[in-house]
Amino acid sequence: MDLIREFLEFLKARRKFWLLPILLVMLLLGLLFIFGQGSAIAPFIYTLF
Repeated sequence: MDLIREFLEFLKARRKFWLLPILLVMLLLGLLFIFGQGSAIAPFIYTLF
C-alpha cells in the first residue's frame, strides 16, 4: 500500500494525472490475463489480441 500512496503523491506533486488511465488499463489487462488463463473464457481472450 505504501507504493500506491507514494505513486499517488508523485502524481499530485508532478501534475502527471494523464498517467493514471494508462496504469489502470495496464492493471486491468494484467488481471484479465491472470484470471482468464485457466478458465473457459481463455479462447475468447486470445481472439482479442
